[in-house]
Amino acid sequence: MQIVILRDSAEVAEYGANLIINQLKRKPDSVLGLATGSTPVSLYQRLVAANQAGAISFAGVTSFNLDEYLGLEGSHPQSYRYFMNSQLFDAIDINKANTHVPPGDAEDPTAACEAYEAQIQATGGIDIQLLGIGRNGHIGFNEPSSGLMSRTRVKTLTQATIEDNARFFAEGEYQPHLSITMGIGTILDAKKVLLLATGESKADAIRAAVEGALSAACPASALQLHRDAVLVIDEAAASKLADKDFYKHIEAENQLLQARLAALKAG
Repeated sequence: MQIVILRDSAEVAEYGANLIINQLKRKPDSVLGLATGSTPVSLYQRLVAANQAGAISFAGVTSFNLDEYLGLEGSHPQSYRYFMNSQLFDAIDINKANTHVPPGDAEDPTAACEAYEAQIQATGGIDIQLLGIGRNGHIGFNEPSSGLMSRTRVKTLTQATIEDNARFFAEGEYQPHLSITMGIGTILDAKKVLLLATGESKADAIRAAVEGALSAACPASALQLHRDAVLVIDEAAASKLADKDFYKHIEAENQLLQARLAALKAG
């Protein structure tokens, strides 16, 4: 697990966007795993700017989103399909037919979950999976107690997650308590995982994920098992890490090594 600690949320978004931009330059037909929520919005803005400037293209990209509220159609303003269209897909040159979000209005949610897994496998798997993290350590809608090898399925949201997301719904508006989410096992299948976290409210979850025991009590701790997981966090989110200075030292050494390797290739 690589820990990158940056000054603020703007630097986190920039770093994360550059990882995805470089991925698309290396492999224009990449399969991206995408996330919703407030954290990735700035990253998506940078991807839109890079696309509109001609630096990258999404024409060959396929995407799969982590999750969706069960009971909401894609046209609902609070659905994650609507979010992705408005925050990213409508502004880039991606083929909408190649963008996948779990169907919140599925008549048979169980069958829809199985089909979603099959679609991911049919593409050859996700190249880079973008994640946020909840205050309780959830990734996607994999709440505490989720199986560490779980697959795409229907999940009940915890009260903490419902309360965190209530700000997106108008007073009196129906707020779903169920979701369809990629499982932790599905996430771990991605070739690379990129988790972004900013703000002091995420500090406890980051400490549990990085320095705590591997446990279903903190779903994000499963990333300790991944061969190529990068956690990009700001100083506030890193504030409760006991070994924060060590992680900074290791990352500085890693950057120096990468610069040396680049120089050798260039020379």
